[in-house]
Amino acid sequence: MEKELFNDLVQSLNEAKSISKGEIKASRRFKVSTPDAKAVREKVGLSQSEFARLLRISLRTLQNWEQHRRNPTGAAAALLTLVANAPEIALQSLQR
Repeated sequence: MEKELFNDLVQSLNEAKSISKGEIKASRRFKVSTPDAKAVREKVGLSQSEFARLLRISLRTLQNWEQHRRNPTGAAAALLTLVANAPEIALQSLQR
């Protein structure tokens, strides 16, 4: 069974290489979008400094997100998604 698994992994890597070179098309594509930080902040009605403090990030980081110089990733992107989709619960939880 281990050899079969190894062969499947090698085949997957070869397919990934072909996809990255544009030789074949990917069978699926996933696009993960991050909510617009400024729109989320305005939705909850907080100033930049209040929102940055709530998210426990620097004001400069928030400004970079809002001006699209940087994009939130990982936990920050997930947190923005939570605030965007359930603002009351997120704000209540974060203000503890």
